[in-house]
Amino acid sequence: MHQFIECENEYYYRIIFIIYLCNMRKPNGKRKKETTSAGDAIRELLDTYRIKSKYSQTEVKTSWEQLMGKAIASRTTKLFFKKNILFVELNSAALKQELNMSKSKVVDILQQKFGKSVVEEVVFL
Repeated sequence: MHQFIECENEYYYRIIFIIYLCNMRKPNGKRKKETTSAGDAIRELLDTYRIKSKYSQTEVKTSWEQLMGKAIASRTTKLFFKKNILFVELNSAALKQELNMSKSKVVDILQQKFGKSVVEEVVFL
C-alpha cells in the first residue's frame, strides 16, 4: 500500500494520484518501468483528456493582473472565453476606449506568454 504524507492540501493528493495513474500503465496495457515527474504527469493528463486549451485559458484568467497591471485588473469585472476569443468586461468606459485603441498590443502580450492558439482575439465589453 502507498504511504501518503499528512497534508491539509487536497491538491497534493490529486497530484500524487495523477502521477500514480500515469506510472501504472501505458495505452497498450503494459506497465511503465520508468517514473514520471509531476509536471510530465500533469501534461500527459491534459493531453490525454484534451483539456489543455481549457487549462491554458484558466492560466490567462489567473495571470491577468500580473500581465495587465493592477490599474486594469481592478477595473476588470469579468473575463471569459468563447472558443479562442477572450472577452474582457470593464467598468470604465475610458479604459475600454484606451484598450480598444491598443488591442493589438494586448493580444501580442497574451500570445507571447501563452501562444497564438490560446488567445486569437480580445473583445472589450
